[in-house]
Amino acid sequence: MRMYDIILKKRDGFALTEEEIKFFIKGVTDGTIPDYQTSSLLMAIVWRGMNKEETAALTLAMMHSGDVIDLSAIKGVKVDKHSTGGVGDKTSLVLGPLVASFGVKVAKMSGRGLGHTGGTLDKLESIPGTCIDIPNDDFIRQVNEVGCAIIGQTGHLVPADKKLYALRDVTATVEAIPLIASSIMSKKLASGSDTILLDVKFGSGAFMKTLKDAQELARAMVDIGKSLNRDTRAILTDMDQPLGLAVGNALEVKEAIATLKGEGPRDLSELCIEAACIMLEQAGVVKKAQDARKEVENKIKSGAALQKLVDMVKAQGGDESYITNPEKFAISQNVFEVLATSEGYVEHIDSMAIGISSMKLGGGRETYEDEIDMSAGIVLNKKVGDKVKVGERLALVYTNKADEVSTPILVDIHHAFKLSDKHIDVPPIIHDYIK
Repeated sequence: MRMYDIILKKRDGFALTEEEIKFFIKGVTDGTIPDYQTSSLLMAIVWRGMNKEETAALTLAMMHSGDVIDLSAIKGVKVDKHSTGGVGDKTSLVLGPLVASFGVKVAKMSGRGLGHTGGTLDKLESIPGTCIDIPNDDFIRQVNEVGCAIIGQTGHLVPADKKLYALRDVTATVEAIPLIASSIMSKKLASGSDTILLDVKFGSGAFMKTLKDAQELARAMVDIGKSLNRDTRAILTDMDQPLGLAVGNALEVKEAIATLKGEGPRDLSELCIEAACIMLEQAGVVKKAQDARKEVENKIKSGAALQKLVDMVKAQGGDESYITNPEKFAISQNVFEVLATSEGYVEHIDSMAIGISSMKLGGGRETYEDEIDMSAGIVLNKKVGDKVKVGERLALVYTNKADEVSTPILVDIHHAFKLSDKHIDVPPIIHDYIK
């Protein structure tokens, strides 16, 4: 079998066999296929696409390119949730403990933030002492005992994806549904959970800009999961404005805590409750997701969900007093107001602009090597649909950077708010559900 022939076959629009895809992924993983041939095939896939069978075979081959986590030692159904990334997305910090409070096992491997999107691991590490690099045996023990763990991915999980993504990033081959779907699903499937709920985001702050594109990606991933006998479902959620009010690591943790107390912002609370209901249906706790809503709300009201977050943080070496007393989180030296210079209704908030501004303030990283200021970030005071008067606060900005650095960022944040003189309805957070 020759790589030349595989490239030619896909270039001419023919479907690749499972054996050809396995040959390709093995060669990528062990370095026997040169980058120029790998890049050629990636471009051919961008142009010619892949059918369902090819995409499933690619996912499976990538999944088995490294470690496949065995979670059979964890009692009961293991559930997981994955988000395609967004600004202000702290749902894992709420969902994990919330679902675990029902006795369901949540075994989650997560990632770090890069660019304008925040990572769950960075947020967790804003709680002093919290360890995210946990050996597999300890991970399994924690999930069995506590019910919930959120840790970093092992370095040996899906090594083929690391190599492929590095090339896709520099060869203009990122935007291909089969490649995106197989990249995400290979990691989720290798992580070992029985069920997967995908939160596929679309809009200005998301990778997929339109609902149609997000639906196509969601369907592809759900089909992959089903083809490999995993209960996989997807919700399509709005990222045309940041999720919740807080953007930035410690700020988002505080908002997650507030949400687990029943005091979180409307959109974040609604998303977490709906997602929890679906995950409980996947776990077999309820027959229909809609039947679980009252029970989910009661877990929040009773404090059981918040207690699970306390237990998880404590189990991972973190100082759980920050959960019970969130005022302990450090506050940035500089706090600035962004004020409205006109009146109207908020029509749109540019999520990407807010995310990039938070990164520049110190709340994110442009490269994996960058240091994060855990206290930095932005708290929105207005969301889409809100009435705004001249002089009212649009956002509060936290940073330890000097005024001369912060001032142009404040202007960018102001420009991220688009106002209309007409009344704007509050948009729904969930636009579709695919199963």
